[in-house]
Amino acid sequence: MGTTYKHEARESDTDTVPKMSNVLDVLDQRTFDLGLAIGVNSLLQSAWIYDRPVDIEGLRQFHDHLRRGRLSRVIERSPLPFGRHRWVASDNSSELEIVETPRPREEFDDWLSEQIDTPLDCEGGPGWHLAVLPFTDGGSGVSLVVSHCLIDGVGLCEALADAALGRDDPISWPAAESRGRWRAVSQDAWQTVRDIPAMARGVVAAIRLARRSQEGAAAATPATSPTTDSPAPAALSGESVPVPMATVLVDADEWDSRAEALGGTSNTLLVGLAARLAHRAGRVGADGSVVVMMPVNQRADGDTRANARSSVAVTVDPALATTDLRKIRAAVKEALTRHGQVPDEEHAVNAIIPLLPKRFLGATSRVGSPNQVGSSNLGVVNPAASRVDGTDADHFAVKVLPYLGLTEAMLHRFGGTQSFLSGRANGQVFVSAHSYLPGGTNSNECLQQSLSSALSDFSLIGTLF
Repeated sequence: MGTTYKHEARESDTDTVPKMSNVLDVLDQRTFDLGLAIGVNSLLQSAWIYDRPVDIEGLRQFHDHLRRGRLSRVIERSPLPFGRHRWVASDNSSELEIVETPRPREEFDDWLSEQIDTPLDCEGGPGWHLAVLPFTDGGSGVSLVVSHCLIDGVGLCEALADAALGRDDPISWPAAESRGRWRAVSQDAWQTVRDIPAMARGVVAAIRLARRSQEGAAAATPATSPTTDSPAPAALSGESVPVPMATVLVDADEWDSRAEALGGTSNTLLVGLAARLAHRAGRVGADGSVVVMMPVNQRADGDTRANARSSVAVTVDPALATTDLRKIRAAVKEALTRHGQVPDEEHAVNAIIPLLPKRFLGATSRVGSPNQVGSSNLGVVNPAASRVDGTDADHFAVKVLPYLGLTEAMLHRFGGTQSFLSGRANGQVFVSAHSYLPGGTNSNECLQQSLSSALSDFSLIGTLF
């Protein structure tokens, strides 16, 4: 039996048993609201390759434990337009999809892209989908697609390991609509009152960030704008467009050796690679620099947040990355040190997100900028995460997926997008990237070539996943 969930304590409670709130963290609230505001979905995808048939019974057990693990919840909206949403138990999970007709292994990437289009709903469910594809050569491929509103990369790897090890979520979340409307209104109104001090700090932080953004706008102007030859806004399509994706595997020993030879670490090599790919695409500032955004994991034991992270910005000179990582290493260290000493103003702003009209949030949101790229490192992944059927997969990767539903007009307004996600598993470093350059040639093949060329700049060879 799992630990029984209890609603947060009221002033009249005398029970001394610790209570766990199911109120969404402000970052989780922002992730959900932003998706609604701009009409896009953010997803994560885990993929496994076996050089033999998958043990279906073992995969079914893995699927059952996912149903009872960290992914066994969904989001219930507050009845108040400015209220914080809550986690509730999910009563709608998808069945394990077993594809009957084998396909060539060369089509695995195409199949993974098809899996991304599986309808997911972080409110009504299902919020995730597991599927297995047999290969014509006797191997197998497995895909798990999950809403980013339910979990982040680090949390996903932990959820995978828990499911493989048969560990279920110790928390029993309340059933949907179990509070009743008037109780929900009362509780959420009181929650808003308690959030007022944080909201006040958020307003101050938002003003400071706006001023800082205006002051740095000139410096952030790209030397060669990716949108110089782009169509006028009126000519841009309002239809969603695919954002190119690519994933490569690099031998972990070779990756570490190269990082050490350049005076860096595994993480700074990834930052350098992200900056190098941005440089190849012309995503640089007036001074030739690239701003690399690095998520900082803040997940602790027993953490119930879906997205337990913050982020730091590191300005990188991509021209130096391939010959010397020491400056990048020092810049990353300085950014992380400052992050631990200075209040996170961007996180503070999250407290006012529930108060903002969705139309305003959508109009002012940005998921990228011309000279900014993302670089997320999951580190060493728990080996159990690669045992989707109870045994080690031959290859494993977590893919970074672009915001699904982005239109051509949005991508031009955002200045395009580029992001990396990397981790270490089975003696390999997986590097997953997505990139869209307004006015450029955007295809999976072009991104694969650019990524391979960027790796070659570091004397590394990657194999396509």
